[in-house]
Amino acid sequence: MNLEIDIEAPWPSTTDWAQLAERALEVLMQVAPELANPRLMASVLFTSDAEVHALNREWRGKDKPTNVLSFPMLEREGLLDLSPEGPPEMLGDIALACETCAREAEEKKVSTQDHATHLMVHGLLHLAGHDHEISEAEADAMEALETKALAILGISDPYGGAT
Repeated sequence: MNLEIDIEAPWPSTTDWAQLAERALEVLMQVAPELANPRLMASVLFTSDAEVHALNREWRGKDKPTNVLSFPMLEREGLLDLSPEGPPEMLGDIALACETCAREAEEKKVSTQDHATHLMVHGLLHLAGHDHEISEAEADAMEALETKALAILGISDPYGGAT
């Protein structure tokens, strides 16, 4: 899978956010192999709360910012059936909100980089068709994939379990 990454202010230039996103994807492909299809592409936008707020209002009807938005373009069945041969296929788009990410990281007493990595993993799993809002079983399965990927990256379990 290939990522198209766009980093806008206010994300600080002191961190290589593109490298963070690529590393998160690299590890996530180990725990969610359906994302390793070489035809897949996704776009990642590191942007402001204001931009995510506008996207959330326009596309989800929710008039507030949020930490990460995912806009899948393939159904899970289509992703699982996708041959590795053929033209590129857009999996979807992710947008991360800087100020919300930084505030949540501070509240959780973790680094902004670690929290952004968690949000990347979470957003990519949504693009792959996982949805924690469907059922408790789906939520548990999605959280298990997230914590496994984050553990490989040396990031503690954001849900409070042991790593």
